[in-house]
Amino acid sequence: MLLPRIVVWMVSSGTIVLGAGGVSGQEYPGKPVRLVSPGPGGGADFVARSIAQGISGPLGQQVVVDNRPAGVIPGQVVSKAPPDGYTIMLNGNSFWIAPLMRDGIAYDPVKDFSPITLAVGSPNILVVHPSVPARSVRELIALARARPGALNYGSASAGGSVHLAAELFKHMARADIVRISFKSSGASVISLVSGEVHLMFANAPPVVPHVQSGRLRALAVTTLQPSLLFPGLPTVAGAGLPGFEVASVYALFAPARTPAAIVNRLNQEAVRFLARTDVKERFLATGVETIGSSPDDLAAAMKSEMARMGKVIRDAGIRED
Repeated sequence: MLLPRIVVWMVSSGTIVLGAGGVSGQEYPGKPVRLVSPGPGGGADFVARSIAQGISGPLGQQVVVDNRPAGVIPGQVVSKAPPDGYTIMLNGNSFWIAPLMRDGIAYDPVKDFSPITLAVGSPNILVVHPSVPARSVRELIALARARPGALNYGSASAGGSVHLAAELFKHMARADIVRISFKSSGASVISLVSGEVHLMFANAPPVVPHVQSGRLRALAVTTLQPSLLFPGLPTVAGAGLPGFEVASVYALFAPARTPAAIVNRLNQEAVRFLARTDVKERFLATGVETIGSSPDDLAAAMKSEMARMGKVIRDAGIRED
C-alpha cells in the first residue's frame, strides 16, 4: 500500500554509535545533516523544508535542504554519498518509477538506498466532463467497454501520475480509452473543462475549483483508503476496481548500508513530527496528507508499486518524456 495508516516506529533512546565510515563513539548526529530534494519552490521543496525544520531540534543539529534539479539528479547524488547519515534525500515516487521508463539511470532505487519513511501523499482524482453520462466508476467502466475508443483522457508528461493512473485504469477495467497528450497540465485541464477531453485522473489542486463549480464531476480518488482531502468521495478500488491504487507520495531515504541505528533515529524523528496535529493540518491545507511509516513499509510500498506499474508500463510501451 502506498498510503498505510500512520505507524509510529519507535526505537529506544540513547547514544547512537556510527558504524563503518563514522567516528567510533561519536553520537549521531555530530554535525549538520544535508537533505537533498528536488526544487526549489515546488511541492517537494515545501515538504523537505517542513521536515528539515521539524526534525532539526530533536536531532540537535541543523538539517539543511540542498535543492537539486528535479528528475533523477537527487537520486544520483545521494546514491554516491557516504552511508553515514549526513546525506539523506526526500523524493517522490517518480524516483523509483523512472528507471522503469528510462535507460541509463545511474542508480538502483532498491539496491542503492536505505528507506527511512513514507512522508506525505496525495491522491489523484478521477473527474469527467458533465457531458459524459457516467456518475460512478462502474458506470464509466460500462460506458468505456460499450464504446471502445470513443472516450479519451488527457495527460501531460508521459509517465507522470496522471498518465499512469489512466493506463492502470484501462488495464484493470479492460477498456479502450484514448490518450490525448498535452504540453502542460494546465492545457489538459482547460480542454477537460471545455469538453474536448472526456476524463482525467488529475492532480487535485487544478481541478477542485471546477468540481466545486459544477463544471467537472468527481467520481473517485485513486488511493486505497478514502482521502481526508475529499470527504465522502469513494475510492476507485472500492467503487469498481478492487486493488486499484495510484498516489503521488514523497519519502525519505539514506544511502544503502547506512547503519540501522541511524535509519531508525531518522525514522523516529520524522514520524513523530508528521504525527503532530498541527503538522497534519498544515499539510492538508496544501493538498497532501501526512503518512509516517516504518522503513520496511516504505520498502514494501516501493516494490509493490514497481511491480504493479512495471507491467502497465511494459504493456503500454511507455517511455518517459
